[in-house]
Amino acid sequence: MQRYFIELSYKGTPYFGWQRQPSCISVQEVIESQLSKLHSNEPISVVGCGRTDTGVHAHHYILHVDLPEIDDCDKFQFKLNRMLPDSIAISRVFPVSSDLHARFSATERTYRYFIHREKNPFIPETSWYFPQDLDFDAMNVAACLLIGTKDFTSLSKIHTDVKTNICSVSAAKWLQNEKEIYFEITANRFLRNMVRATVGTLIDVGLEKIKPEDLLAILDAKDRGAASTSVPAQGLFLWKIKYDGL
Repeated sequence: MQRYFIELSYKGTPYFGWQRQPSCISVQEVIESQLSKLHSNEPISVVGCGRTDTGVHAHHYILHVDLPEIDDCDKFQFKLNRMLPDSIAISRVFPVSSDLHARFSATERTYRYFIHREKNPFIPETSWYFPQDLDFDAMNVAACLLIGTKDFTSLSKIHTDVKTNICSVSAAKWLQNEKEIYFEITANRFLRNMVRATVGTLIDVGLEKIKPEDLLAILDAKDRGAASTSVPAQGLFLWKIKYDGL
């Protein structure tokens, strides 16, 4: 058996997240089902680079799978794309060493959260409509306070099964144009709901409900109740996964 990385993107709107669910459709289930059809209906299991929640999208996602050797990866990619729904697109299939792991070998992850300021009927599933005025500079001051190795318990979903809530954030910033703004954050790892809770808290900074420096006290509290409400799922994208040497 040969290990392969499969590079893909997906629109999360039709799915109840990445991870296979007992009674709800997931991205993982759809991909495994089609891979199985390509291998005489033998069960195929894939391992993703991380979980995304219901309605969250992936601009760049990596999974690994162990398969009999593929003669032509481009042809295999073409066949798989033909079988998958329009909401999932495979961009690359390539062999890797057996010790590379889609989740645990990833060294860096980047998320983006998109907000549109003018009503637009074409993007409500991939961006959050938020027409209120925001103090963009204050939001970026607060975003800078996220950078570093910190405990992000206050910005995490409670009662998760992780061993630690410590994450190392290397970049966090807001960018804008005339009609759209987005938040981009890069870290070694993320907690459940962390980006959506972070964006919601930074939005409250932009609305002048809290001050930028209040973010430090929110993090120190280690209490989800100290932070703001999470923003809706549809604006969130897993944007980029990085691996050393790839």
